[in-house]
Amino acid sequence: MDAQAVWLTLKLAACTTGILVVIGLPLAYWLATSTRRWRFLVDAAVALPLLLPPTVLGYYLLVGMGPKSFVGRWYESLAGHSLPFSFTGILLGSVIYNLPFAVRPFTAAFAAVDRRLIEASWCLGVSRGETFRRVTIPLCWPGILTGMVLAFAHTVGEFGVVLMVGGNIPAVTRTISVALYDDVQALQYTAAAQSAAVLMIFAFAALCLTYTLSRRSLPL
Repeated sequence: MDAQAVWLTLKLAACTTGILVVIGLPLAYWLATSTRRWRFLVDAAVALPLLLPPTVLGYYLLVGMGPKSFVGRWYESLAGHSLPFSFTGILLGSVIYNLPFAVRPFTAAFAAVDRRLIEASWCLGVSRGETFRRVTIPLCWPGILTGMVLAFAHTVGEFGVVLMVGGNIPAVTRTISVALYDDVQALQYTAAAQSAAVLMIFAFAALCLTYTLSRRSLPL
């Protein structure tokens, strides 16, 4: 099994999960509390990667980050190299692809919070920010952890988007799923079996943890 690919995969999953927590929590809170009529458009945009084939999403990301796009030219002028076929490129693609796996559990957790508890905190003079930190987040913690676990686990198993956006560059964009594909193509079935077993065990453990957290978040 390719140790470099394993390390790169874990690095990608950790960075993706961290970014999704930062941008996903405010977005999920807005989705859970907003009364805007056009809220469904944002909700549909967040959930779109669930239905799009990874190759389709990867193609649009590749075009959107390419040297002919504004984003691609802007990034290349700053970094000195193109965004596709780089770690930053697959990280951006991974964040977009895994957005619903984090935001949907976050949103469900926020929506399940008893509004009366939040209003009681406001009535006691606690600011909205402090209420969010001291009341809302602790009540939603199992749902937040569920979203983090799902995002991390799904990133570990990514293939289509990573391959489309990043290609197969060792120590740069070659993740464990891409390495598994390479091993099968090269008829190296022993190495492929090891990688597949690791991914299978990890996925099963992530699902067990997710179901445990989901049960804890249910009201008694």
